[in-house]
Amino acid sequence: MPKISKNATVQTVITTFEMTPGTCQDLLEALTDAYASFISKQTGFVAAGLHVNDAQTRIANYSQWERREDFLAMLRTSEMRDRNRKINELCKSFEPVMYDVAETFN
Repeated sequence: MPKISKNATVQTVITTFEMTPGTCQDLLEALTDAYASFISKQTGFVAAGLHVNDAQTRIANYSQWERREDFLAMLRTSEMRDRNRKINELCKSFEPVMYDVAETFN
């Protein structure tokens, strides 16, 4: 489970996917499989979560990595490039963005 902390030393990546309700479940299954069978086993992976909006038109993915380079190395693998091509076919767009935690509130 991701732990969000201002003092964390992890790299945070938030990826948003835009799709139609008709492809939401297929995309969610593809992402779930990617995390279960590949991404979570990569060097530097810490944790991730998938979130679906009520209209099933957006999925938000929050992931944490030990280092920025670990995330980038995972993206460059031939397996992830193949998976991303298939994921791209299921959605209108997706964009991973790296963030630093600026503040947290309890």
